[in-house]
Amino acid sequence: MSFTARDAERLYGIDAWGGGYFSANTEGHLCVHPFRDDRGVDLLQVTHRLKRRRVRFPALVRFPQILAARVGEIFDAFERAIREFDYDGTYRGVFPLKVNHQREVLDELVRAGRGLGMGLEAGSMAELAVALAHRLDRDALIVCNAYKDKPYVRLALRGVALGRKVVLVVEKPQEVSLILEVAKETGIRPILGMRTRLRARGSGKWEKSGGSGAKFGLSTQELLDAVDTLREADLLVTFRLPHFHVGSQITDIKRIKDAVKEGARIYAKLRADGCAVDILDVGGGLGVDYDGSRTAVEASMNYTVTEYANDVVYNVREICEAEEVPVPTLVSESGRALTAYHSLVLLEVSGENQTPDNREVVVPEDAHDGVQELLEIERGLTRKNHREYFHDAEEMREDLLGHFDLGYLSLRDRALTERLVRRIGRKALEFALEHRYVSEEFEALQKRLITKYIANFSVFQSIPDSWALDQLFPMVPIHRLDERPTVRATLCDVTCDSDGEVDRFPALRDVKDSLEVHPLQPGKPYYLAILLVGAYQDVLGDFHNLFGRVDEALVNLGKGGARVTRVIPGDDADDVLRLYRQDPEAMVASIQEQTRVAIRERRMTRAEANEILAEYREALEGYTYLDFSD
Repeated sequence: MSFTARDAERLYGIDAWGGGYFSANTEGHLCVHPFRDDRGVDLLQVTHRLKRRRVRFPALVRFPQILAARVGEIFDAFERAIREFDYDGTYRGVFPLKVNHQREVLDELVRAGRGLGMGLEAGSMAELAVALAHRLDRDALIVCNAYKDKPYVRLALRGVALGRKVVLVVEKPQEVSLILEVAKETGIRPILGMRTRLRARGSGKWEKSGGSGAKFGLSTQELLDAVDTLREADLLVTFRLPHFHVGSQITDIKRIKDAVKEGARIYAKLRADGCAVDILDVGGGLGVDYDGSRTAVEASMNYTVTEYANDVVYNVREICEAEEVPVPTLVSESGRALTAYHSLVLLEVSGENQTPDNREVVVPEDAHDGVQELLEIERGLTRKNHREYFHDAEEMREDLLGHFDLGYLSLRDRALTERLVRRIGRKALEFALEHRYVSEEFEALQKRLITKYIANFSVFQSIPDSWALDQLFPMVPIHRLDERPTVRATLCDVTCDSDGEVDRFPALRDVKDSLEVHPLQPGKPYYLAILLVGAYQDVLGDFHNLFGRVDEALVNLGKGGARVTRVIPGDDADDVLRLYRQDPEAMVASIQEQTRVAIRERRMTRAEANEILAEYREALEGYTYLDFSD
């Protein structure tokens, strides 16, 4: 039965989680559609171009045009909602810098948001410094969240003096007096926000970000005390922005509605009480559908961007009308939804954990009787007896391995035992999977027989959330998608850590313990892509085993087709070593001294010493990942 690229799209769920940005073309190659139309970028062609430009793998590929498209989609959704519900206010989104600090990402987001009033959110003084350096629209906000000290507050106020709309969001009661003290010292009137702890909570992995036990925010009494402090200082006019945040990747739209209603009610009560509030920051949480199920599970979301915007605008308007107060300017802090789609990691599979053994098993006449019996079991296994014969083989294996432990079975016979039992298991599993109900023992067997494909990358660097949070990321071969994948595999990285393996893959309404892949072909490369990695992975990746940042490429689609517009080298070994205060020059000097001693003791010639030194320097100056090209 034939297998087409359309079959591959259904198998991998490309049209479900892809958001219109990905497809499989008729040649069986994975394509990226930055404009979500018929124009596409063939990833295999991009891979070949990167290879010709000596880009090293693994490689991160960014599509800046997708960033611009995401900015447009979110702002357009709010503009449509404002028109539909006759909302007498505007929308001003901000991008949280913590989601992705990379300059190329920020520059493109700021460019795409110019003219729309898009701002930035900072959670530290360094992030604030970055935000102040960007040219934003005059009415764009710079929202300062997280805990603050005097230097942070002082820098924010200097930003206000520069004419920027820098909002200092109070996260704990003590910050009110701190901000007022620095404002008095500098003579600069602040723009204040206050984060409140809502009763409402988010959903998914970050649910604890909301609720009364949240890390950040003021209780209702603390909010009122802060308002009284400002009133006594005759600075109540500086309080402009109530803020709440109930978590990242909110999966259930009902949780968003509940939070917006509660937050809007607080805004309205503050306004009615004489506060000058005119902006409402509804925080982050707009999700990404990583598995394509469109449900409220952790890896998905049961709503669209349009539904999200409609619910925010409608509910704020309804409550403000009921409370008879003017509607606020709306602000949301969407980061994941803006950046997740724009980048992917290209991997080259270097091998598998064991050599496929498709050869017929030849059992010598002098082999152990138990091995001979296993051979007969394999030859006699059928659809009717597969369960019984599988049980017999399992029992025989235990007996034979027990004989080995006692010294009564040769190493050759042990190898024959392992090969035969594995072949029997595979054949029995094929028959078992034909039934509607698969027993637990064959489900367990299926997991034992899963192949491990080894790819030249680090889970901890490229997709740290997969390891730390069990985050699901779509993974797809970028070629051979018109060929039926016949191997089920997990994906192992090249770190020396058993956690460096991906064994959870997204599936509609489920999680798979293996990925459908193709048999490796000797002498031919096999490429996979890890997708939707643009949010947080760039900033959270660590340097386990001293594997560093990977080479990057920026790809844009124009009238002449796809172009690699920029290549950014990843870390070499000496770059990563310096992060941990290692001294590459001193290390070279140590090797030089060791070669001098070896020459002096006549254990090495000068030519051999020079060769060692050259190779050592080459290792320090080389890519931190492996090179399987030789």
